[in-house]
Amino acid sequence: MLGRLLLVCRVEGLGWSAAEAARAQGVSRATAYKWLRRFREEGEVGLEDRSSRPHRSPQALDDAAVARILAARALEKTGPHTLSAALGVPRSTIYGVLRRQGLSRLADVDRPTGAPVRYQRDHPGELIHLDTKKLARIPDGGGWRAWGRGTQPRRRGAGYERVHSAIDDRSRVAFSEIFPDDDGPSCAQFLLDAAAFYAGLGVKIQRVMTDRAKAYSSTPFQVALQAVGAGHRPTRPYRPQTNGKVERYQRTLTDGWAYARPYQTNQARADALPDFLHHYNSERPHTALRGDTPMATLVNNLHGNNI
Repeated sequence: MLGRLLLVCRVEGLGWSAAEAARAQGVSRATAYKWLRRFREEGEVGLEDRSSRPHRSPQALDDAAVARILAARALEKTGPHTLSAALGVPRSTIYGVLRRQGLSRLADVDRPTGAPVRYQRDHPGELIHLDTKKLARIPDGGGWRAWGRGTQPRRRGAGYERVHSAIDDRSRVAFSEIFPDDDGPSCAQFLLDAAAFYAGLGVKIQRVMTDRAKAYSSTPFQVALQAVGAGHRPTRPYRPQTNGKVERYQRTLTDGWAYARPYQTNQARADALPDFLHHYNSERPHTALRGDTPMATLVNNLHGNNI
């Protein structure tokens, strides 16, 4: 959707012709006109992906067959190969059913009980994940995302900056700030700022999870941990997925804010960050929270941790 929105912004906001925008995006003019028509008729909603699923599926499994597969999976706790032999159903069909139900990985299920295994703390503040993201600064007048690659004279880059992010393991309430770098003092200052942010919500940080970057083992960061009164929990070596919640948030951050539209200046992008954070924390439903917002989850799960 980002590329489609960029195409629309170039035509509707910057005055490009559809042919110019299509050439910069590497798509046909017919494709450009299709997305412009959808945007003019439906707004941004019209730029979203649409399901290619047919309106009718006469060959689809009936509910009884699906229930039979799920019951066998819960009882046997085996994969599609074994279930296929027991049920007389193709392996691909069984895998499709399990995937749609979120049960395709046996490693995500506790074998004795069959309950899903989910790594999540009980209360806000028990564990805060930290990470940084490197972003290219936007030169005045906009960068290549606004004008397209090769459409402007070559000029020196504007350098880079780092977005430091924190996300609460239980509630997914997030906090981000922009710093010029990700060295020890910057990481330490961000931790202090994050602690103040969560304290304003009635949450005290108890533990902090980070990757094994040198900045997080530096003296300034360790001093900041002591000032906050939090323990430090580095990820296991070669296991970055342990810090996956903040990694996933960083991807949402870049898609929903950093690259959401062609900013004309770096300051314009920085000014848009608070609005994104408010939307993410208070308005955007989170699938891992059963459709609740992070802020609603935080309020409903404060327990013995109020400041």
